[in-house]
Amino acid sequence: MKNWDEKDDNGVCSSADDYEDVRKVCTQIGIPYYTVNFEKEYWDRVFTYFLNEYKLGRTPNPDVMCNKEIKFKAFLDYVLKLGADYLATGHYARCDFHNGEYRLLRGLDNNKDQTYFLCTLGQQQLSKSLFPIGHMNKSEVRNIASSEGLVTATKRDSTGICFIGERNFNEFLNNYLPAQSGDIKILDGETIGRHEGLMYYTLGQRKGLGIGGVGSGEPWFVVDKDIKNNILYVAQGADNPALFSYGLIASELHWVSNREKEKIFNCTAKFRYRQKDNDVTVYLLEANRCKVVFSQTTESYYTWTANSVLWWRGLLRGRSNWQVYKGKRRVRMY
Repeated sequence: MKNWDEKDDNGVCSSADDYEDVRKVCTQIGIPYYTVNFEKEYWDRVFTYFLNEYKLGRTPNPDVMCNKEIKFKAFLDYVLKLGADYLATGHYARCDFHNGEYRLLRGLDNNKDQTYFLCTLGQQQLSKSLFPIGHMNKSEVRNIASSEGLVTATKRDSTGICFIGERNFNEFLNNYLPAQSGDIKILDGETIGRHEGLMYYTLGQRKGLGIGGVGSGEPWFVVDKDIKNNILYVAQGADNPALFSYGLIASELHWVSNREKEKIFNCTAKFRYRQKDNDVTVYLLEANRCKVVFSQTTESYYTWTANSVLWWRGLLRGRSNWQVYKGKRRVRMY
């Protein structure tokens, strides 16, 4: 599956290397292999979303959108047209059928669990998907590949955004969204520096602000963006109240389960991949929205992510265009 047509800074197309690995493995184990081009679909459905989110001052998650629009939509449709019964992927996740519905379950390798990135799957996609390594640890998978002599046994894990690869992120983004520098201000309005472009900064970011040594000497954190006036707001100190929130309103919810939902329920949640779970209470609202109130404890059977709430009797997803309730109360957002 080819989604992006561009070479890296060294003139090497990484997708060509990946295809060669596929060819070698398939030849070795004796199964057919195919290639399909989704460059247009990826540009229209994933990369356009990626750029639009940065224009709005938010930090997108293209991997989530790629799974939704490409791997488990365009590619799944292609697989089924070939006459296959299922799409098997290498995601560290599990799926079962329980009480008449499919459930999306965490992978048993806690360090590699990828249900975060599968948060938009529904009953139809899960009914046609297999996750054959979801019950194994990464080390087990590599040992099996090594024992079979597969060329990919020691291949480095893929990290980062696939279409950026090893390139400088800011330089890549500037090719599509020309940067506009502006003021860095503290919340009382005092200007303490200049930023290189709001799109290069994420809420909660600590490094790379270029204002070290200013103020008390404690670290500075990004706490807000004023898109209209091109201002980056920062606050100093890891315990600054501006870094904390006690709840949010999420929209564009998505559920794995089709069953009727409780209007109020408790679960655990996280805002980013591999973040520890935090207890929250969810209140369903009108217009496909919900209010999420945070607490401090972390033990439970639900998960919240930056774009998603994973509820293990279903799955609730909220886009990142949420309203955040600020104030120093238990859970820090970064």
